Amino acid sequence: MSSPTNSGLFRTKTVEQSISETQEEGFRLKRELRTLDLIVFGVSVVIGAGIFTMTAQVAGDMAGPSVAIAFVLAAVTCGLAAFCYAEFASTVPVAGSAYTFSFATFGELIAWIIGWDLVLEFFVAAAVVAKAWSSYAGGLMGSEDFTLLKVGGLTIDWGAALLVLVLGALLARGTKLSSRVSAVITAIKLGVVLFVIVVGAFHIKAENYRPFIPPAQQNVSGSGEGLKQTLFSWATGADGSAYGLFGIFAAASLVFFAFVGFDVVASAAEETRNPQKAMPRGILITLVIVTVLYVAVALVLTGMVKYTELSTPEDGHSRTLATAFAANGIEWAGTIINVGAIAGLTTVVMVMMLGQTRVAFAMSRDGLLPRSLAKTSKHGTPSRITWITTIAIALLAAVAPAGDLGEMVNIGTLFAFLLVALGTPVLRKRYPGAASFKTPMVPFLPILSAIFTLWLMANLSIETWIRFLVWMALGFAVYFLYSRKHSVLAQAEGGE
Repeated sequence: MSSPTNSGLFRTKTVEQSISETQEEGFRLKRELRTLDLIVFGVSVVIGAGIFTMTAQVAGDMAGPSVAIAFVLAAVTCGLAAFCYAEFASTVPVAGSAYTFSFATFGELIAWIIGWDLVLEFFVAAAVVAKAWSSYAGGLMGSEDFTLLKVGGLTIDWGAALLVLVLGALLARGTKLSSRVSAVITAIKLGVVLFVIVVGAFHIKAENYRPFIPPAQQNVSGSGEGLKQTLFSWATGADGSAYGLFGIFAAASLVFFAFVGFDVVASAAEETRNPQKAMPRGILITLVIVTVLYVAVALVLTGMVKYTELSTPEDGHSRTLATAFAANGIEWAGTIINVGAIAGLTTVVMVMMLGQTRVAFAMSRDGLLPRSLAKTSKHGTPSRITWITTIAIALLAAVAPAGDLGEMVNIGTLFAFLLVALGTPVLRKRYPGAASFKTPMVPFLPILSAIFTLWLMANLSIETWIRFLVWMALGFAVYFLYSRKHSVLAQAEGGE
């Protein structure tokens, strides 16, 4: 086994050290999750509203029937990353996901950067999805504005805030209870997804698949100009395009959002019984299930209606799965699909909040955030962090417009994928016999994972990159002003 590096910005912790810290009294999480619980968490967070709305939007505006290929490309990127996550999670079964993995390979500074990045990913995702849940719930009540309250010049989304507070209370009570609630809600939304696939399959028309890959169109509306254009377009001078081969690539970068969250399974490693076996199974089985469902829905949708009928109209209101059913005279299906979307969004918010609290817990236990926040309750959960996170997300969801913040989730997730991929060969070299699950074809597969990840990152807008870099700069400031001096490893250095 490798020894830790205990000085400088890149001081690391050994696997043994990380695991031993999980037994510290007062900072111990309760191990009660099994493989099925992890799969439920994974499916519940990945199958969200994206499958009900994003599929139609991307099919109509960017890829046509080949949106199914875009889902496969996004799934391949996630699959490559999943192998790397599985090896890390089986070797270092400690809360914190990519943050903890980076601490064991690249050291404290890089671990802080990725932890700060994950905080952004989960925090923003939970708030944005909570607002979408509120809108869907309002729609079922007769108006999307039903959960909005006007106070002076401020619009408060009390529906989104209420959802976050209820889910925060469940998480504070225990991960197992959260898993049971999530299982029930996940069963509902999976039922709706299967309804879409089975009923929709009877209305597929083969001619709607022709052409399966529509001819490319250059300089399309919405392709982006200035800061809205992708980094790839800016760097190469290429015109924005839809359909064709590059349309599929661009679509893959967008539908990747639908897969965001499968990595949150790794954040529950410390609360899992037999994590060496359960974590790889939970991560990989989750990805297989959701990929099959996404591709099936994409094929059914584009078979029910011509892709041109799914393009976003001038009023900007995107098409959804309900659009395809209405076009086939099945208007009543819209209500069922809305119920599925609400169920899907509920579990997404819950599991994103779980990921956020576990990453913050790991960072606090290491002293990079105030260590008192990592105290666990009688339920074996980090209740202080859970409630602080819950209140903060509720406030953001209540008053902040969703805007383009959702794009920040993509770049945050992809950045985590990149570091985990690059860290896998390093982990294998330092701990050659520690992993119970081994990523195949190392270093070839992790390098391929990094290349796929960088490609998707290059297809995000310049505006998103600027916001991301600003957030990272703020993170560096916090690290050098507070975290570097207060980290547990720094304190150990001073005591030597």
